[in-house]
Amino acid sequence: MRRETIALRIKSGVKDEFKRRCGKTWPEILAGFDGNGFGNLSIWCAEDLVFGYCEVFGDEKTPLTPFYEAVQDYCDPITGLNEPMRLMYEDIGFIREDKSKIAHRVFITKLKPGCREEYKRRHDALIESRCGRVNPGPESNFTIWNGGDYIFGYCEMDKSMLKEPSEEEKKATIAWETRMLEIMDWITDDVDWLTGLKHEKIEMLFSAG
Repeated sequence: MRRETIALRIKSGVKDEFKRRCGKTWPEILAGFDGNGFGNLSIWCAEDLVFGYCEVFGDEKTPLTPFYEAVQDYCDPITGLNEPMRLMYEDIGFIREDKSKIAHRVFITKLKPGCREEYKRRHDALIESRCGRVNPGPESNFTIWNGGDYIFGYCEMDKSMLKEPSEEEKKATIAWETRMLEIMDWITDDVDWLTGLKHEKIEMLFSAG
């Protein structure tokens, strides 16, 4: 199984038309696939940015390319078509096969100039600190990519394991997110609780498989 991604920017003034085109196109695209060659396909949007994620099995083609071809009049590719996005972080953990029991966390940030390698270095340090241990949850399938100046993150959360964080966990989260604000700005609303700023909540446009 391979993970495929795509990142697009909606052209100025046509977001409503883009979303309408998506609605008309989606059934046509899915009709071209039997459902056995891919899974966990979803398209997300915040501001004028679109992120697509799909798991592809065997040598099957990804549905993300025909999706782009169907909506390309309304958007421009950032990366993920002929130029795959760069993997910045991965913590797969235990994959939950029953997707009805998961909640998604999908986010978008913009890197500050010259901070791409520092972002990668900090996340490499997280991987090293795990010392090969498998994350039991609630997070799983947590993967982060870089496309252009942007960071796109995809994570599945086991809803049965979600709980109120401890004071120690809250302090660690605040310390990490405050430090990350040195090198990136948020597009989605994930840390509005910390910064007091107002960003869009990411919107799932479509999901299948």
